[in-house]
Amino acid sequence: MSPYNEYTSLSPHLSTRRLRVALVVLLVFLLGGFFMVFAQLENNPRANFWRAVREGVPGYTSVDSEAHKVLIQNSGQNWRQIRNGPMANIAPWVLAAVLAVLGLFYVTAGTDRLEEPRAGVKIKRFTLAERMLHWITAILFILMAITGLSMLFGRAVLIPVLGYSPFSSYLQVSKLVHNYCGPLFLAGILVEIVVWIKDNIPRKLDFIWFKNLGGMIGKGPRPHAEKINGGEKAWFWIMVLVGLCVGITGLIMDFPNFGQSRLTMQISHVIHASLAILFIAASFGHIYIGTIGAEGTFEGMWSGYVDASWAKQHQDLWFEEKTGEKASDESTA
Repeated sequence: MSPYNEYTSLSPHLSTRRLRVALVVLLVFLLGGFFMVFAQLENNPRANFWRAVREGVPGYTSVDSEAHKVLIQNSGQNWRQIRNGPMANIAPWVLAAVLAVLGLFYVTAGTDRLEEPRAGVKIKRFTLAERMLHWITAILFILMAITGLSMLFGRAVLIPVLGYSPFSSYLQVSKLVHNYCGPLFLAGILVEIVVWIKDNIPRKLDFIWFKNLGGMIGKGPRPHAEKINGGEKAWFWIMVLVGLCVGITGLIMDFPNFGQSRLTMQISHVIHASLAILFIAASFGHIYIGTIGAEGTFEGMWSGYVDASWAKQHQDLWFEEKTGEKASDESTA
């Protein structure tokens, strides 16, 4: 073999070795560069400062307030993500689903009509004071619902319709109405508890009422009911439990001068808004039954009186108590 051929046969091996050496050197330089950048980041005073700020490390201020000692509260970012994320995106679907179910129920079942002609005899169901209490609380509830939903969904729903300036003015008014009506609404709930709790103690017959929704669905005799039936008692306790939670969390945000932290108010807002959506959704069912759901029901809270045929059909035990007459032998026990 000639020297030329021997040299050419070794050339590929030398090239491969040189390539490997070059790659190793390049890798060493890259790793060294990464370590140098990482070390600079770790020792960067500005980075360390803002890292401490985001951790919520309190600083010094002449203002005697816990919130003012923290420059950036990281939990506020978490609260905003929850508020503008799951809460704002899921809540509309909850309300829409309830309205859709009620609409479907009305289309299939229709209004629960009186089975007997009106007797023309009126029975007093609610006093003037009770009706005033109901309607004042109901008006406050509607104001709270409209203003609360405006604050939660206004940016996405109302700005495209009203524009920025009109929406800003409307939201300022809504915020004032919401903040001032909130304590009044809570007071209304507390008074309703005192007035109506004696008639809303759950009993066995109230659970039987839900089998066919008091005769609104299915066939067969209607279940027994007292002055307040199972559905009305369910709404009462939703109002009491959910309403009190919504009211108390609202007070925590309404009066921040009692020393509660921002984190406490952020948690209160999440609870407040979430339960308020469920409260509004449940109110749709209460409003439905009280208006188009059952014939003659609205009269009781508007005028205070119901027709004897309505009382006999929907609250037979109360009818017997008020009139001394036997309502029906076919009602279920």
